[in-house]
Amino acid sequence: MGTLASLISALASGEAMAALQRARTTAILYGLAAVFALCGVGFLIGAAYIWLAARYGSLATTLGFGIGFLVVAGLILVVHKLTASLRSRRRARRRQADMTALGITAALALLPALAKSKGGLGAVIAPALAVVAYAIYRENAKPKPREPVPEDMH
Repeated sequence: MGTLASLISALASGEAMAALQRARTTAILYGLAAVFALCGVGFLIGAAYIWLAARYGSLATTLGFGIGFLVVAGLILVVHKLTASLRSRRRARRRQADMTALGITAALALLPALAKSKGGLGAVIAPALAVVAYAIYRENAKPKPREPVPEDMH
């Protein structure tokens, strides 16, 4: 049985090393592709600048490109600001689900020990009923309407 376990662990570690090697190779190739893509975009922007400079003049083209890049940067910041609260709520829900799962797992792990203790089954049932009652209360409680904060009004 010992040789079978060592054979399985060697196979598993070999698979893990092969997967790590594949992941590293893939990351390097994606990194190189990203560098070449950025170079391509840079050359396309340069070509657009040369074409527009020949058509409208270098000063007007430079101002147009500067304003265009500032508008794109502003749009990125606005979208990030608008989605920040959504990401925050999603993280809070995920954290709450993780804590609930952790609590349930801990309770199930302690259940046999508590059932055998001096308090018996009563020591287990009372907190479980309290948790269930609180969960029912939380699910049925209506959230209060949020009053606008003066900072949010601009």
